[in-house]
Amino acid sequence: SLLHPISIPDCADQHLVYALATFGAKVQVATMRFAPVAIVSLGVISSSLAFSPSSAFLASTRGLHAESRDVSRLSMVLEEPKKKKLAKIEQLKVESDHLIQPLKDQLKTEEIGVSKDAYQILKYHGSYQQTNREKRGKTKDYQFMLRLKQPAGELPPELYRLIDDLSAKHGQGDLRATTRQCFQIHGILKGNLKTVISSIMNIGSSTVGACGDVNRNVMTTPAPFATPEYQQARKWSKAFAHLFRPMSPAFSEIWLDGEKAASVETWSKEVDDLNIDEAMTYDSGRGIILPDSVEPIYGDRYLPRKFKIGVTAPGDNSIDIYTNDIGLVVICDESGELEGFNVMVGGGMGRTHNKENTFARAADHLGFVPKEDIFEVMKSILASQRDHGNRDVRANARMKYLVHTLGIDNFRSLVESYFGKKIQPWRETAEWKYNDWMGWWEQGDGKLFYGQHVENGRVKDEGDFRLKTALRVLVDRYNLSMIMSPTQSIIFRDIDPKDKDGIDAVLREHGIKPIEEVDPLNRLSMACPALPLCGLAQTEAERLMPSYLERVRALLDKMNVGEEEVLIRMTGCPNGCARPYMAELAFVGDGPKSYQVWLGGSPVLTRTAFPYMAKMKVDDLETTLEPLLAMYIEKRQQFEAFGDFCHRVGAEALEQYANAYTLGSVKA
Repeated sequence: SLLHPISIPDCADQHLVYALATFGAKVQVATMRFAPVAIVSLGVISSSLAFSPSSAFLASTRGLHAESRDVSRLSMVLEEPKKKKLAKIEQLKVESDHLIQPLKDQLKTEEIGVSKDAYQILKYHGSYQQTNREKRGKTKDYQFMLRLKQPAGELPPELYRLIDDLSAKHGQGDLRATTRQCFQIHGILKGNLKTVISSIMNIGSSTVGACGDVNRNVMTTPAPFATPEYQQARKWSKAFAHLFRPMSPAFSEIWLDGEKAASVETWSKEVDDLNIDEAMTYDSGRGIILPDSVEPIYGDRYLPRKFKIGVTAPGDNSIDIYTNDIGLVVICDESGELEGFNVMVGGGMGRTHNKENTFARAADHLGFVPKEDIFEVMKSILASQRDHGNRDVRANARMKYLVHTLGIDNFRSLVESYFGKKIQPWRETAEWKYNDWMGWWEQGDGKLFYGQHVENGRVKDEGDFRLKTALRVLVDRYNLSMIMSPTQSIIFRDIDPKDKDGIDAVLREHGIKPIEEVDPLNRLSMACPALPLCGLAQTEAERLMPSYLERVRALLDKMNVGEEEVLIRMTGCPNGCARPYMAELAFVGDGPKSYQVWLGGSPVLTRTAFPYMAKMKVDDLETTLEPLLAMYIEKRQQFEAFGDFCHRVGAEALEQYANAYTLGSVKA
C-alpha cells in the first residue's frame, strides 16, 4: 500500500532529484509550496536502497557501486539541470570570494554602518549590525553586536578578562550570555570592530561562524563532571566545532591583515589526537567533498541556512538537545570506553507568524554511529542538507524541513547514500532529565563547580546588584574558568573546596542572592534580548520577563499551587532564540504588547508545545492563565507537571474549560 504523499523540496539547482516511488510512496511536489521539480527515477539494485548523493556542485556517481554488503547501492538517471537564477543571498555568497567582499571594502568607508550586502557577510564573522529602535531621528545610530564562538561553552579566565575589558571600553558596558553557551558584546562601533575581533582572535578564541549559514556554536552539557560520558561530551563537541569550521582566509585577511593569530584556538589544541583535518578532507568519492580548494565541505555557497549541533551525556537534557539540527548522545561501555553516539536530526525552533509551512520541530532519532564512523556520518548529514536543503525559500531552508518532508526513514537513506553504509538502530539509554546545574556541586575529581544564575543572561552592574564586578573579582582572585550554561547562566569549574566560602562571600558582597533564594520560576525561565536592539523583535521579552514572572508567582500563590515549578519562556518574535516552543508555557511576541500563548512542552524538553491563544494582550496575563491553572488543579494526575497535563488534555479541552470558567472560583 502507498504511504502518505511526501513533499519534495526544490532541488532544480542541484542537478539531481530523487523519486520515492521505490519506497512505495507517492511523490507530491506542492504541499509545502516549494517550486516544482523534475523527478528522476531510481532503480533498486539491492534491498538496501538509499538516495544518491546530490550533485549540487558536481554530477558524480563515483563510489555508488561498491561491493561491500554494507554499502547502499542504486542506479540512477540524471536529468540535465534546468538553468535557474540563484536566490539573491545565494548569489551574494558566491560573489563574496569566500566571505571577503563587499565587507572588506565597506569596513574602510567613513560611514558608521555597512551596506545590506556587507552586513549579510559580516554575520559569518560573528557580528550583527543593530540600531537602537527607541531613538528617534532620521539618522540611525548603527552599532554592532559581536558573538563569541565557545564550543562546549568554555571560557578560560584570560578570555573573560579580555571581553570584560572590551565591553567596558568598546561596548555598552555589559555582557549578554546567550542560549547557545556563549557571550555577546553589544554596542561596538564600526571603527572599533577590528580592534575587538583581532584581540579575541589573538588570545586563542574566535567569533568565526558564530552567525551565518554555517555550523554555529556547538553546545554540550555544562556540568563539568569527571565521569567518562561527560568528559567525552566536552571533547567531541570541540571536535565537531573544529570539523565544521569555515576555512576561508577572510577572517585573518580582514581582521588580522592577513597574519596568523597570535594563538591558535584553544579548543583545537584539545582535540589534536583526533586528526580532524584529515577527517575533514577525506574524500570517499560519494559527493561529500566538493571541488573547492578553500571550502571542501561548504563550497562557495555554504549551507542553505544556519546549522546547530549539540552533544550530551545519557539522560542529561540540560541543552535542549531535540532543538538541534544534529543532536548526539555519548554512549560508553561499562568500563567507560567510548563506543559511539546516538544521533538525532531535524530539530529547530524558528517559524513565521501566519505561515503554516513554517514550524518548530523536535528532532527524530536517526540511529547509533560507532566512534570510528562519526566524522563521516556528520559530514554526510551536513552534505545532505547542503545539497538538498531549500535554497530558494529561506523560511524553509533549515534541515528540519528536509527531514520533515522526506520522513526520518527516507532521510536516513539519503544520509546513507553519502556515508556508504547502513546506520545502526538507536540504542536505548537513560531517561531524559532536566537540570540547570546551578548552585554547588562536586565534580568527582576532588574539585567543586558552582552555577551562578544570571537573570535573562544579562551580566551587568546596576545599583547594589553588581554581577559584572563580582565575576571579574572571582576570575582575578581565583583564576577560575567559566562554562556558559544553555539557560543563559554561568558555571565556575575546578574550584578548590577551600575557596568555597570565599566565593560565596564575594557574591554576597556584590548583592548576588544565593541560589536558594532565587525563585524556581526565574531559574527555569529564559527570554531573548528583543527590544530595543534586535531588528526582528515585535515586542518586549528580556525587559518584560521579570515582571511577568512576578505576576505568575502571585497567581500561583493566590491559587495555592505555589509549589509548582513551571518552565516559562518568552521571545519578542517567532524566531525562537529562547527556544519557547519547548517550554511548558511560552509567550511569543506577535505585535506591540501582544503575545501568542503556547502550552504543553515537556518539563524535560523532549517535545514541542502547541499554540493555545493567537493574541494575548500584555495586561491579560492573569485572566488567561487562571482558567488553565484551575483546570490543572481539578483534573491533574498525581505528580503530573503542568506541561504534561496540557499536552494530555489538549488545546480544545483547555479552551472549552476556559470559556466556561468563572474567575476566582477555583483554588487548590
